[in-house]
Amino acid sequence: MKLDHSLPLEYRSEENRLKILGFWIFLGAEIMLFGTLFASYFTLVDRTGSGPTGAEIFEIAPVIIETLLLLTSSFLIGLGIHAMRLGRKKAMITFFVLTLVLGAGFLGFEIYEFIHYVHVGAGLQVSAFSAILLTTLGTHGAHVTFGLFWGIFIIMQVKKRGLTPQTANKSFIFSLYWHFLDVVWIFIFSFVYLKGMM
Repeated sequence: MKLDHSLPLEYRSEENRLKILGFWIFLGAEIMLFGTLFASYFTLVDRTGSGPTGAEIFEIAPVIIETLLLLTSSFLIGLGIHAMRLGRKKAMITFFVLTLVLGAGFLGFEIYEFIHYVHVGAGLQVSAFSAILLTTLGTHGAHVTFGLFWGIFIIMQVKKRGLTPQTANKSFIFSLYWHFLDVVWIFIFSFVYLKGMM
């Protein structure tokens, strides 16, 4: 396998470049998934039936905290990739661990939110609005949960094998996934929560 040492570690082989391209294509499918959920949400947002509206159930404080946690985690994983490219394994692992800790904090707040929504009468079977709200948030939360496990496996591989073109490629692809979750959350924050509170 011929390596091009003029490129960042994660791009050095043709196989690695193809894996990154393949992951971008996968993210395109993920965009379609969330695009469908957003389109469904915008269609059903006013169909509250006898259930509560977004303005009645949304709480700004947890949403702001969730947003800060996820935005900060996205920044930290960027620092982790930068450390990886500098060959600083320990710093990279530290940034990845901090990313996952903030991701777990985000997930904790999201679980709190779900409990709150059900408690105030916005369960899955209450209205079309509450069903699509919980489905959209739940799909994003499931992706974050998957990302936490994936990130743990990445950290374990880097600790065991060091910074190689293979572990760097896997780490970079994971960082793309994590940034994608952050972008999706910005849309949720803007078009579900902020719009719903108005």
